[in-house]
Amino acid sequence: MNKYEIAVIIKPSLDEEALKAEFDSIKELIERFGGTVEKVDDWGKRRLAYEIQKVNEGFYSFITFSSESDTPNELEKRMRIKENVLRYLVVRQDA
Repeated sequence: MNKYEIAVIIKPSLDEEALKAEFDSIKELIERFGGTVEKVDDWGKRRLAYEIQKVNEGFYSFITFSSESDTPNELEKRMRIKENVLRYLVVRQDA
């Protein structure tokens, strides 16, 4: 199993309950494709370096997980169609 980290930026217009539900759905996606979530690092609301979809802020979160090599591809397919996700990036961590 490989270690990965996904960085996610969520739209700032969500309330706390919807934000928690969005992050929970991302964790469920990781677990559905055979991964295990090891650590979640929430950075909260931050200003974006540049405007995305006419939005200047977003909720940042970094999720570290272990999974097989096909999980990141499946995760990216699902993240691409999520409406509340402004940006995401999955990277493999070196041992």
